[in-house]
Amino acid sequence: MAITYPRTERAAQARAAEAKLAADGIDGVVFGWVDNAGLTRVKSVPLAQLAHAAEYGVGAVPCFDVALVDDSFTAAPSSSGPVGDLRLVPDLDRLVPLAAQPGWAWAPADRYTQNGTPHPGCQRGFARRVTEAVERRGLSVKAGIEIEWVVADAAGSPAALGPAYGMTRFIEHSDYLREVLRALTHQGLTVLQLHPEYAAGQFEVSVAAEGPVEAADTTMLVRHTIRAVSARHGLRVSYAPVFTEGSIGNGSHLHLSLWRQGQNLAHGGPGRHGLHPDAEEFLAGVLAELPALLALGAPSVASYLRLVPSRFAGAYRCWGLENREAALRLITGSTAGQANAEFKCFDATANPYLVVGGVLAAGLAGLDSGLPLPPETPSDPAVLGSAERLPASLPEAIDAYEKSALLRQALGPELYEAVLAVRQAEAELFSGHTDTDAIAAVRWRH
Repeated sequence: MAITYPRTERAAQARAAEAKLAADGIDGVVFGWVDNAGLTRVKSVPLAQLAHAAEYGVGAVPCFDVALVDDSFTAAPSSSGPVGDLRLVPDLDRLVPLAAQPGWAWAPADRYTQNGTPHPGCQRGFARRVTEAVERRGLSVKAGIEIEWVVADAAGSPAALGPAYGMTRFIEHSDYLREVLRALTHQGLTVLQLHPEYAAGQFEVSVAAEGPVEAADTTMLVRHTIRAVSARHGLRVSYAPVFTEGSIGNGSHLHLSLWRQGQNLAHGGPGRHGLHPDAEEFLAGVLAELPALLALGAPSVASYLRLVPSRFAGAYRCWGLENREAALRLITGSTAGQANAEFKCFDATANPYLVVGGVLAAGLAGLDSGLPLPPETPSDPAVLGSAERLPASLPEAIDAYEKSALLRQALGPELYEAVLAVRQAEAELFSGHTDTDAIAAVRWRH
């Protein structure tokens, strides 16, 4: 087996980790990856098998590249169906005991082929490749993804009755939220905010920014942790774009800032609102590609029941300073470290590795072309009537994706085709269904 990753070094690192985890009472390790439908898939091994798994990987069927939200499968030109196998290789640098699941540890996994080469359909590998392309330009990116969720009771009804952002709702679930905070902190994460959100039963947490791949990893870890803490409190969790028809939904807003030699290019520059020219071109590239990027960041039929005007979802392709109705909200912050751009139109049915990789690829294209930002939208674009509406349905986003030479090249043919096949199949799966049906179909899948 021609393994392309350092087998011996990984095995030695894993053996050291085994000893430490054993002392912490860990019995097994879960390896996770996210498929193109945005669902987390896992394999696990007993702790004593960690070194072997780190050296040789764990088998994983490749047909999940074309799995749909209902666990059915479609086909893509690069898909081998039930034939073949891949190897899940855990990233030991992200190995962490799960505070809300005693006896278990977790690590994100990269996927390799049987001969040890990177699987071209690996979404985490895609995000890493684009991140490395950014770094070759002498730049770096700090990223973070907000996490919104609804807690529900056993019957599936929102389990918090207090008003939006209200102390009443916070008191209702004070012990639960304290355990969420403790679990995240115990796992080495820096929590920035934790608070009630707008919709019934809705909360939000944000954690410190980090590298793009690491931010996607952390997003998955935070979601797993919240779900596990919720289960211990007899609560159900939904990250779905819309929990209740007609209400504001769960977003998964991506925050990022572009840096060079320790300088945040979103602060102190000569451009609009302190933007450095490189930051403006980068953001302009993402804004230009945003309709196609929705096929990565708002990938479900239910996504477009959230992505509507006047619900703080960013339904228009425009930007503005602290404008929460624009798809791109510029945040100057009170210090250089806080300045960043927020993309509000994405949700948690997305694979976060595809989102960060796609956004970075579009940003690099903006730098290459010297693309300027369009005029700023200073108020609600729905009232102004001058901004372009983003795709209002999954088929519209698919059409933009199919026209995107940029994403086709960045993703590579195998991953691009698999994503396209899943999006087309899910659009067909829900064709003719009501909004109520679409919401119900994904409410407990994400």
